Amino acid sequence: MGSNAPYSAGQAGMDPGPGALALRAERPAPAGLPIGAAPVPRPPQPTYAALDLGTNNCRLLVARRAAIGFRVVDAFSRIVRLGEGLEATGALSAPAMARTIEALKVCAGKIRHRDVAGGRYVATEACRRAANCMEFLDRVREEVGLDLEIISTAEEARLVVTGCAPLLHPRIPYAVVFDIGGGSTEIAWLRQDGGRSPQPRLEILGSVSLPFGVVTFTERFGGIEVTPAIYRAMVAEAEAALTPFEREHCIRREVRARQVQMLGSSGTVTTLAGVNLSLPRYIRALVDGCMLTFDQIEIVSRHLAGLDLEGRAANPCVGRERADLVLSGCAILDAICSIWPVGRLRVADRGIREGILFDLMHATAPAA
Repeated sequence: MGSNAPYSAGQAGMDPGPGALALRAERPAPAGLPIGAAPVPRPPQPTYAALDLGTNNCRLLVARRAAIGFRVVDAFSRIVRLGEGLEATGALSAPAMARTIEALKVCAGKIRHRDVAGGRYVATEACRRAANCMEFLDRVREEVGLDLEIISTAEEARLVVTGCAPLLHPRIPYAVVFDIGGGSTEIAWLRQDGGRSPQPRLEILGSVSLPFGVVTFTERFGGIEVTPAIYRAMVAEAEAALTPFEREHCIRREVRARQVQMLGSSGTVTTLAGVNLSLPRYIRALVDGCMLTFDQIEIVSRHLAGLDLEGRAANPCVGRERADLVLSGCAILDAICSIWPVGRLRVADRGIREGILFDLMHATAPAA
C-alpha cells in the first residue's frame, strides 16, 4: 500500500542526487537518555514549501529533509474552484478570486509560521488562460504576500512526473503518467533506464496538455444529471484529443508488448480508489500507491453514474464538493484507458507539490 511506498528521488532526465526521499510524519525526539549521556547536537534542517494553485484546488505542502527522507511538517488543501466560470467568460470571477485569496492567506500564514527557507508557489491552467490573471497575481502579492509563478504545461507535466516517479515499477521500461486536473489534463510518455540502479533515470519522450479537466467538462456538459449520452460525448471528445499524441508516439504498440505501466495522479483516480476500497473516509495511506484494474475502474464509474447528485455526495470519498465533478473525471479516465489498454494503473496521491520539494531539496530549481 501507499504508506510503504518511499518518496525516492527518481526524476525525469535529471540526476536525483544521493539518497531516497520518503514522506514521514514529524515525530518528537526520543526521550529517556541514559544518565550522563549528552545528545549529539544536529544542525537544523531547512524547511521548504510547495504550493500548487490549480483550477479547482489550492494545496500547500511544507517539509523538512531528513537523513533518509523528508518529513511533512504542515499541509493544507482546499477546493476553491478558481476556474469557475472561466470557460464561459475567459476571466477569473470576483467570487472565485476572493475564495482563493482567503485560502492563500492560510497558506501564507503556515509558511511564515514554519520559517520556510525556500519555496516555490505555482499556478496552472486557470491562471494560464484567464485574461485577468495579472490582476489576480497583483492582488495576491499585495493582499497575501506571495509571488505566484504561472508555469507552462510542459513544466507542470515534469513536476507531476518528478513527484510521482517513486511509484513507478523500475523494471517496466515505459510509462504513461497523467494528471486529470480542473482545467486541463496532462499526459506524459516516459522511458526509464533502470539497468542495475535502484533509482532508474527517467526521460520524458513527450507530453501533451489537453485543454479540459473536470471543471471545464462539468461546466460544458453538466454535472448534476449526466445521461449516458452526455457521458459518451465526454469520452468521445477526450479520445479525439488523445489520438494525435498516440499517433505521434505509437504508445499502443508498446502496450501490446506489455512494456508499459500507467500511473494516475489526480482527484479522479484517488476518489475512485477510495470508493473501490469502500473506505468509510478518505485515507491517503491506503490510497497512495494502490493499484486499480481497468475492470474496477469501470465498475466504480458505472456505480457513480447510476447515482444522483445526492447519492454521489453521500459517498465519503466523493463528498459534496466533488459530487458534480466526479463523472467528468471518470469520462476522461475512461478515454485514457480506452486509448492505452494497459489493464491497470497505479494511483498516486502526490504530484506537483512533491515534485517541487524534490527539486528544492536537490537544488534543481530556484527557491522563491
